[in-house]
Amino acid sequence: LIVFRLPRSRSIIKIIESNTYKHKKKMSIPFTIKLLPSRSANLGILQLNNPSALNALTLDMVRSLNHILPQWQSEKSLRATLMIGSNECRRPAFCSGGDVRAVYDAGIQRTNGEKHGWGKKGLATADFFREEYTLNHRIATQSTTKPQVSLWDGIVMGGGVGLSIHGKYRIATENTLFAMPETGIGLFPDVGGMYWLSRLKGGLGKYIALTGCRLKADDLLYAGIATHFVPSNKLEDLKAALVEATDSTEEGDCVASVLMSFHEKPSLSASFLEKHRTNIDANFGKDKSSVEEIIESLKSEGENKFGQETISSLSKMSPTSLKVTLEGVKRGASLPNIAEVLKMEYRMSQGFMRAANSDFYEGIRALLVDKDRNPKWNPAMLEEVTDDMVESFFRELGDENELILEEDEGTEGEQSKL
Repeated sequence: LIVFRLPRSRSIIKIIESNTYKHKKKMSIPFTIKLLPSRSANLGILQLNNPSALNALTLDMVRSLNHILPQWQSEKSLRATLMIGSNECRRPAFCSGGDVRAVYDAGIQRTNGEKHGWGKKGLATADFFREEYTLNHRIATQSTTKPQVSLWDGIVMGGGVGLSIHGKYRIATENTLFAMPETGIGLFPDVGGMYWLSRLKGGLGKYIALTGCRLKADDLLYAGIATHFVPSNKLEDLKAALVEATDSTEEGDCVASVLMSFHEKPSLSASFLEKHRTNIDANFGKDKSSVEEIIESLKSEGENKFGQETISSLSKMSPTSLKVTLEGVKRGASLPNIAEVLKMEYRMSQGFMRAANSDFYEGIRALLVDKDRNPKWNPAMLEEVTDDMVESFFRELGDENELILEEDEGTEGEQSKL
């Protein structure tokens, strides 16, 4: 791809597809203007370019990334990958999440007797999650000597977390707003969330997963979710330094020292997670095995502001999502690697796609379709969500419909960087 940037006054980027990018057998090469790949020296740059949707991740973008990343990883001259968001968004954003509206549209229509929720290829309710999770695994198992650097300068949510958190370096700025808000839309914190959330210290993982809390740079550094902090006004200098570093002839990770030279330490005393760590561990720790136990524990704190606000947050979430998420976090903690977790998550995702009246479709209706922000969860109460109902989200899909990753086909990869 040859990339030409025109004057900013026109805010246009033209992409010219070179003849060398066409396969001899005329295979369809996934390409979208919403992803702009380029290269500077030996640094591969991937710019998410969907500004009207705060760089939300579409299926076309997923397919393009799944095509480009293996090629870049196999190029001996490429030393690192930089993933950034378009700076044309109405507010700073890395990636606001996956394109769940497209999944909703495909699942709610159910034309021609389509059987959703069982991993069938060709249905958007299966294809999106399968191909997105394949991308998450690809990023997680990239070579550490060709690291991915992601610049979290703005909103980082859902699918945007999956694009970056499994990479080696995640750079927060003062603009970073991070969240996994899926329990509020009738889903669960996926894209590998059941892997990394279950491995955070104390009760942090359960707290972040269930409440969908918004986190800033100091919280992310405190929890070990972000690796570095760089002020946004120094990002252009950082990019230039990364380009220069990839010209180095030294073997191994060529960007680590550059990132440390730009890293600054914000005051962790401002971290919400740090301030309330005792409360979080007491109410969301390993000894709390059910959502009901967590809520009872929070109620026992009486007039404590943290307890009251957390109960209020949980009361707005889908009861089904809360219980399935907690079970997923518990199971994810015992699985050996990111691949096994993603396979489990794929089954979970299909459970939420299965019924046309599931909480996922209701959650998206309330947030993105009718926008009344008043979902009618079914069941509406935690006690109505039975163990059998939760177990159904972990049901096997059948060999032909399960998530198949490269390691299942004999391709070896490293473990997740987290």
